[in-house]
Amino acid sequence: MNKPELLMPAGNLEKLKYALHYGADAVYLGTTDYSLRNVTKGETITQDNLNECIKIAHDMNTNVYVTINIYAHNKDINALPEYVEYLSDLKPDAIIFSDIGVGSLIKKYAPEIPLHLSTQANTCNYASAQAWHDFGVARIILARELSLPEIEEIKIKVPSLELEVFIHGSLCISYSGRCLMSDYMTDNTRKSNQGGCAQPCRWKYYLMEENRPGEYFQVNEDNNGSYIMNSKDLCLAEHIKEFIDIGIDSFKVEGRTKSLYYVAVVARTYKKIIDKILKNEKVDYLSQIRELKTAGNRGFTTNFILGKPESKDYDYETSKGKAGLKFLGTSLSDRIIDGNLLTRARNQIKLNDLVEWITPNNSYTGTIEHIINKHGEKVEVANTNDEVFLNIPEKLDDYRWAILRSKG
Repeated sequence: MNKPELLMPAGNLEKLKYALHYGADAVYLGTTDYSLRNVTKGETITQDNLNECIKIAHDMNTNVYVTINIYAHNKDINALPEYVEYLSDLKPDAIIFSDIGVGSLIKKYAPEIPLHLSTQANTCNYASAQAWHDFGVARIILARELSLPEIEEIKIKVPSLELEVFIHGSLCISYSGRCLMSDYMTDNTRKSNQGGCAQPCRWKYYLMEENRPGEYFQVNEDNNGSYIMNSKDLCLAEHIKEFIDIGIDSFKVEGRTKSLYYVAVVARTYKKIIDKILKNEKVDYLSQIRELKTAGNRGFTTNFILGKPESKDYDYETSKGKAGLKFLGTSLSDRIIDGNLLTRARNQIKLNDLVEWITPNNSYTGTIEHIINKHGEKVEVANTNDEVFLNIPEKLDDYRWAILRSKG
């Protein structure tokens, strides 16, 4: 049985490390100047630390794919040759692109780096797939508007081409993410196809009639509200085996702007599912989907995989993601001292909280028995970003990558 790659987003350096330790076989990332996600939180990925990112991944025998997936204007094209030559020296495992001009420049200035075609190229059929393969593309990240039978047919018709599919994360309302709403709604200050999307599809809308200025009428659909473009999030956990059976090469998770907790939990969950399928073991999908729901989400949909999305595939109540559990903290040490682990609080932690520690391969539920600050004083509360010592069970492993969350 084909072993697919689990490909996770790396929005910053910290998320990259957690993605890899929690089960990713590869990560995709990009610097803010040529990427469709301008991440601003944490230690962002820049041309100065990109080499460190690639080294960390390669030291763990995992792959790194760098994105140059903006739709480039002339000014971008003028600056690209120098950047591509820089990437050639760093030796990432592939470059993800969407613009054919950008692809031609990559072939010219970094011919040894494999080309992966972005989902924004809207590849929906085997003729396009073959044409891009003839151009030199090693892998295509398929459009998210395809059904499972359509994907299988592309794999059959172009067997030497690697195929990558999105299996989890946010969905754009526009065709394969090629959207101009953000440009229009922000007077061209937040260009969606150049990494600045303001997500206007998540906004709540009202109607105003021309002859009644100042009178706003709510847009309703099925009497549920007005978030009519607010798709639920993709979740294909229950269909992983079907993708493996047809020979999909890579499973991609969306979320470079999502939290560290999201990256770790989603990677950990899908790794478990894939490993069990490859071992021909039974998967408890109910518990795995329950686990995925602990990370931020807008509810789940299978999108086009089983057919055309319907009204139930949209969230009409709120644009904000829901999370079942609260992310409380992360470890700052690879060892415990007198039963305590140095931890950074990510949200407020209180004495006697019922919590769950998770690591890449283990978990433990218990109570916060004491909180000790860095001065050795016992306190009752740790606030966000406080560094404190917390009691932790010795039977856990891999302490350096332990995550603390509330226990629902």
